[in-house]
Amino acid sequence: MATSTALRDLTDSDLVQKLAETKQELFNLRFQHVTGQLDSSTRLRDLRRDVARVRTELRAREIAAAEALATEENA
Repeated sequence: MATSTALRDLTDSDLVQKLAETKQELFNLRFQHVTGQLDSSTRLRDLRRDVARVRTELRAREIAAAEALATEENA
């Protein structure tokens, strides 16, 4: 499970890669769940939360970059 603090230390490209990996793992676990091969469904919840954490961090960086650009244009 990725923490918010650990995600802040990653670069943008690392975050995008982590998002892709997490979404792929989530897809695989959903497939196992549907076919009845998944033993514990708690990992599904954890991965959904990890995806949300990564997306939140990416969005926060996007907003910060837009605000920085806006302040540069106004200066």
